[in-house]
Amino acid sequence: AYQHEAGARTLAAMETDTPFYERLVHFWSNHFTVSTTQAQVTSLVGSFEREAIRPHVLGKFSDILLASTRHAAMLIYLDQAQSIGPHSLAGQFGDRGLNENLAREILELHTLGVNGGYDQDDVLALAKILTGWTVGAIRQVLPQRLAQNLPKPASQADGGAFLFVNLFHEPGTKTLLGRDFNQGGEAEGIAALEMLARHPATAEFVATKLARHFIADDPPARAVAVLADTFRRSDGDLRLLAETLISLPEIWSTPLSKVRNPNDYVIAMGRAIQLDVTERDAYKALKDFGQPPFGAPSPAGWPDKGSAWLAPESLMRRI
Repeated sequence: AYQHEAGARTLAAMETDTPFYERLVHFWSNHFTVSTTQAQVTSLVGSFEREAIRPHVLGKFSDILLASTRHAAMLIYLDQAQSIGPHSLAGQFGDRGLNENLAREILELHTLGVNGGYDQDDVLALAKILTGWTVGAIRQVLPQRLAQNLPKPASQADGGAFLFVNLFHEPGTKTLLGRDFNQGGEAEGIAALEMLARHPATAEFVATKLARHFIADDPPARAVAVLADTFRRSDGDLRLLAETLISLPEIWSTPLSKVRNPNDYVIAMGRAIQLDVTERDAYKALKDFGQPPFGAPSPAGWPDKGSAWLAPESLMRRI
């Protein structure tokens, strides 16, 4: 099933009449990485891109942030599904504790960036805010005394659906980046993500990543500034951000300085040569080049600098 998803995704990018849109799907999917390095996520990576990424790449950043955070693939990949507030009702049983992974990656990789002005107290605060964000399948791994108190599933398919469990949620006020969150329940997490989506550091971080991906490994400061300004003024409108990106003179300047990563290289070859390529061909090519779809080695995603893809063996494989 995973190989089918990986191959189909690559073929779609080769055959599409809207290649820029597909490129944006792949960019945002890498920004909000979920990876098959976590075995439990392998069957969910394709649906994550279809459901959480693809519908939102021309929408608002706040929407793609919320959709990716709530998806089962992300909640399982970063161990959020079993995160329990220490002072919650479930926390009193002592079987599970608070997990910081998702909160840390949201701040470091999805929004503010590593230099975005947050500290460990903010990581803990966001982790507590997000307690209760889980999936229906959590029933299968909890002790019976906890599982019996969860909402009853409407159907068997609900195992992979987002579920908010107040039993897990840390009570009380949490302070994130100097702002108090005391809405209670799921609303706390939504409010925190909306704040992070509109933070000036998020605009700068996203602008830098876009410019690095599409223009140069060391992106021009002017281009980053224009993109960040567009992000802030438009409240994170990703369609307008994409239009601004391709209107920048820096993106068309020669000589072109970016080295294609294997994913872009294989897709470009498929589009240029017009050979009959099967899903298996597409998957095998990317696996051989060292960039299997949805297989990034860490939550940081695949690297976006040429030095990561210019080892002698990599170049020989391309030849």
